[in-house]
Amino acid sequence: MNEKLQKILDRYKSLEKQLHNPELLSDQEKFVSAAKERSELSDLATKIERYFNIERNLSENQEIIEQSDDEELKEIARTESDDLRQEIDSLRKDLEIALLPTDPNDNKDVIIEIRPAAGGDESELFSAEIFRMYSRYAERQTWRIEVLDSQPSPIGGLKTITFQVNGDRVYSKLKYESGVHRVQRVPETEKAGRIHTSTITVAVLPEADEADIEIKPEDIRVDVFRSSGPGGQSVNTTDSAVRITHLPTGLVVSCQDEKSQLKNRAKALNILRSRLLAAEEERLAKERGDARRSQIGSGDRSEKIRTYNFPQDRLTDHRINQSWHSLPRLMDGDIEPIITALISEDQARKLAAQETSI
Repeated sequence: MNEKLQKILDRYKSLEKQLHNPELLSDQEKFVSAAKERSELSDLATKIERYFNIERNLSENQEIIEQSDDEELKEIARTESDDLRQEIDSLRKDLEIALLPTDPNDNKDVIIEIRPAAGGDESELFSAEIFRMYSRYAERQTWRIEVLDSQPSPIGGLKTITFQVNGDRVYSKLKYESGVHRVQRVPETEKAGRIHTSTITVAVLPEADEADIEIKPEDIRVDVFRSSGPGGQSVNTTDSAVRITHLPTGLVVSCQDEKSQLKNRAKALNILRSRLLAAEEERLAKERGDARRSQIGSGDRSEKIRTYNFPQDRLTDHRINQSWHSLPRLMDGDIEPIITALISEDQARKLAAQETSI
């Protein structure tokens, strides 16, 4: 472990030297890249330096305890060592997590698709509420949301919605949201007061760029049609909507939210790339075996991950068997405690798996 930590620390110090080199200023692209990498390593480098300092202090204190004839000095060394061991144990856990293999998609923006599943109107209404929950959470994170495609329902719900979230390390947090979300409550239209159970599906796709996935022109069929549903002037009066079919896989993507056919085509291609990237990563994961099955962020869309029980004012995440109360607050986007718990559990499982393989 110490060897890996030293390499990280050496890299950080090398970047600091580079950034003080006047020659680097003449190449803005390299300067920005080095500055970004140094910034990303800064907190970790500080912890590593503290970790090595504590190791040296513990070693020096042990020498005093074993060799000194001054009992008062030996007692001071013992007391200090006890405190340092507590600190280094905590630091070691943090550093072990930092050394875990990272998900290459964690820095990516995401495309999220929300679709009603079982439950009819209630499922469509809940789709709209979950979209609002993510929108409010994005605001708290200072992320930006852009709707790529949506189909509102007559009662104020959503038949489907696809949107993009841009910001800092978006996928690293939202990847845990993929799966089936279940809601239990009494619908407003239910006169007998019976509790209904409805479900929606959420798919979180890391945004793919052209370098990740190449889409050949001959592999797609592009159809244009007139937009449907509410819209501004010319949105649903011209053939601006676009439907792209990926012939090798049969995947179909539609986009109609923009007035411009070109913009809708660009957005549809973006969604298609992300779906293809997610499908390819799922295929590779299956080839590697069961390694990802124990991980929380595996993105299995068929897995029931969460239940929102309104009569009991409780949200339960089934993957970690943990519950939170105050549903109105959570539905208003205050879901950071849930995501933090999921990240912690995911890291704990990966650490356990790593220790088992050693």
